[in-house]
This record gives sequence, C-alpha cells and structure tokens, in this order.
Amino acid sequence: MSKDQTDGGGSGTAPAGAELPEYAERVLDVADLIPPGRVMTYGDIAEWLGEGGPRQVGRVMALYGSAVPWWRVVRSDGTLLPAHELRALDHYRAEGTPLREASHRAEGHIPRIDMRRARWDGGGQAEAAPDEGREPDGPGDRGDRGGPGGPGGPGGPGEPGEKAHT
Repeated sequence: MSKDQTDGGGSGTAPAGAELPEYAERVLDVADLIPPGRVMTYGDIAEWLGEGGPRQVGRVMALYGSAVPWWRVVRSDGTLLPAHELRALDHYRAEGTPLREASHRAEGHIPRIDMRRARWDGGGQAEAAPDEGREPDGPGDRGDRGGPGGPGGPGGPGEPGEKAHT
C-alpha cells in the first residue's frame, strides 16, 4: 500500500492524462462549489445534478475525489469516512464545520458532522459558512486536495445524547 493510500491520499486520483467521464466532471464541479464549513451528501449531489444516485456519486469521489475538497461530500448520517476520519476532522475543524460530539458509547469517540447546521443546499454561493469572517488557518486548507470519497450510506441526524460543537 502506498503512502498516499495510508495517509488519506487514497486512489482518488485519475491516471495522468486520463479524460474524466462527463458525469464525473459534473460531480467534481458541484463538490468544488461547496463552501468551506459546509457539506453536501452523496445523495444531495445526485439530486442537484438530476442524475445518478448516492452510490454513483460515491464511486466518482472514490476514483477522482482527490481533485476537490473531498471532505465536504459526506454520508447522510454525518459519520466520517472510515480510514479518513482524522484527516477529515482536521479539515472540518480548520473550516469551522459544525460537529456533534460523539456519544461516549460510540467507538473511538469520533464526532459526527452536525448535518442540520452544516448541510448546504447549493443555493446562494455567497451564503456564509458557520464561522464567517474567520481567517483560514493557512493556504494548505484548499490546496491539500488528497483523499478519496466513499459510498454514501443511509441515516439521519446524529445519535440521541450527542452534543453539538464546532
């Protein structure tokens, strides 16, 4: 396994010189529009495009997602992408993405995304992120585009007993 696959870089990069399928380009274009501090689900992107479904969007993100802010395309229940949780969590914290504290019963105590507050509906590109006016932590926030997405999963809002935090 390469370093990229172990540190979150994954196989989400198209081979050099490969032309992306039109659907993949459209998915990546939408993912690139998601403002810092906000997220869309795999299903949201499919609905936005009027084509495909969560699994198709997840496949595109798994294959080509390193070209965009992959951490902003998430599962509908707000759980973080397995094997990429810590890397994604660093991005969420740097961007001020609303999170829900994990239940103490949850394995690893990894927070979830607060979908009610973080979900972006694609409207109003000028719409403010949760911490509008907050200075970015550094130029690497947008430039570090490594990491695949993953297949979407069923779910809803966070677990009972979770506390919201950012």
